[in-house]
Amino acid sequence: MRIEVHTERCIGSGVCALVAPDLFDQRDDDGVVVLLDPRPAPEQHEPAHEAATRCPASVIELHEAG
Repeated sequence: MRIEVHTERCIGSGVCALVAPDLFDQRDDDGVVVLLDPRPAPEQHEPAHEAATRCPASVIELHEAG
């Protein structure tokens, strides 16, 4: 899996950092998402899916390995 985030659309809700803190953080100045691990280990795939699903601005894109 590869994670991509579209920071220009992020509204800084912080849901991603709450549900997957090993994968996402937020910038201190404006709360915009910071991707910590673009290629997470298999045990992090479920939290990545949850973060992507729950993001209110839909800025998290998941690309499955082919």
